[in-house]
Amino acid sequence: QVHLVESGGGLVQTGGSLRLSCLASGSIFRINAMGWYRQAPGKERELVAEIIDGTNTKYMDSVKGRFTISSDAAKNTAYLQMNGLKPEDTAVYYCNADIISWMAGGLTDYWGNGTLVTVSS
Repeated sequence: QVHLVESGGGLVQTGGSLRLSCLASGSIFRINAMGWYRQAPGKERELVAEIIDGTNTKYMDSVKGRFTISSDAAKNTAYLQMNGLKPEDTAVYYCNADIISWMAGGLTDYWGNGTLVTVSS
């Protein structure tokens, strides 16, 4: 089994910062990519940032310059440093990972259960 667990969400004021963490655990052979998605009530889940092979990163336009995704391969962990938070960033943030698992025997997409980020104005 592979499990993703997010942490680091909370309540902050506009302009504040949070650092989200996503820990992947289980029968992991290799993590090809990890990403952060978010979903606000009544809205579609959207890709916020992703990191491929621990180096290549991509961000949605609205968070460029404010958010930074990184990873620690040794810890099977991804991070999302969020600075200059805005009310429109309020959402449940989900970790996603494309993982080759010893148990599954192939590339599989996994999701965490989410962590809530609330930005007050």
